[in-house]
Amino acid sequence: MTDGIVNKLSIMDRFLTLWIFIAIGIGIALGYFLPAAANFITGLQVGTTSIPIAVGLILMMYPPLARVKYEEMGRVFQNKNLLTISLLQNWVIGPLVMFVLAVIFLHNYPEYMIGVILVGLARCIAMVIVWNELACGDRELAVGLVAFNAIAQVLFYAFYIYFFITVILNWLGLAQSVNINVSMAESAKTVFIYLGIPFLAGLITRYSIIWWRGEDWFNNVFMPKLSPLTLIALLFTIVVMFSTQGNKIIESPLDVFLVAIPLTIYFVIMWFVTFFIIRKISGNYAQTCAVSFTAGSNDFELAIAVAIAIWGIGSGQAFAAVIGPLIEVPVLIILVNVALKFKNKFFSA
Repeated sequence: MTDGIVNKLSIMDRFLTLWIFIAIGIGIALGYFLPAAANFITGLQVGTTSIPIAVGLILMMYPPLARVKYEEMGRVFQNKNLLTISLLQNWVIGPLVMFVLAVIFLHNYPEYMIGVILVGLARCIAMVIVWNELACGDRELAVGLVAFNAIAQVLFYAFYIYFFITVILNWLGLAQSVNINVSMAESAKTVFIYLGIPFLAGLITRYSIIWWRGEDWFNNVFMPKLSPLTLIALLFTIVVMFSTQGNKIIESPLDVFLVAIPLTIYFVIMWFVTFFIIRKISGNYAQTCAVSFTAGSNDFELAIAVAIAIWGIGSGQAFAAVIGPLIEVPVLIILVNVALKFKNKFFSA
């Protein structure tokens, strides 16, 4: 990892993995040494919905959805070949690859398997912009793809959850020991709460503030102040989640490693395959980067939200989903450096 790449990141983004590890440690210690505090947090709920977690997850999703330039979405339709490959990689190949890897490596751990599948179904709408910027990719194309994926996620994520987890896993006879009968209505309700609400809030925030103060003020003043809310909410959610699983993690430390295996393989496969396909099609480095990082990243915030809402804060599904950022951040930073090396090797100046 080169110092130049790391220095382009903010302090919060640069040490994201460290902050997540610290939050996990705090959560584990809280649950293990102060079980009464963990029980108190778990008790703050209405029905099956944990109030602290619901607030944390919605706030986590709000800033990236306000940042998305939805007006750039038309850019992705200008190149039909790039759009077709991106759609296939994001909405067909990616979910299938993660599904297969989860089944291969985690079929004996059905809750973890489902959590990893959820990560594969959620397409990236936030960090991909960071990776693309660091790798000097096509900014407008990346933003257009992110906007497209954000809207597609609102429309299709609930169906994907039902199809991959309820239909296919039942058809394969897997995960019989856990509840995998997730209805379309339940999935749609969860997606609306944790993606629909912040999506509408982000959309309204973006265009009302741009109308009021202008796009420059929105991008350079408002968003830098709002963006840290994502990390704060993520870390808060992780602390609360792991406080309910302190004993489990201390007793089974290798579980993190088990979940990390399919995630790591997935990020690497998706990025490299997409990179060389787009390189052959377009021959343009900036476009190749934009499509590759879009295909090789995932929206772990949404996966965490859905896992908690459907299976509960202390579930194995939620535990597996939260491993996503632990793996994605270091792997994608490495791939940024790989992209820059490939730029000199495979593309003309």
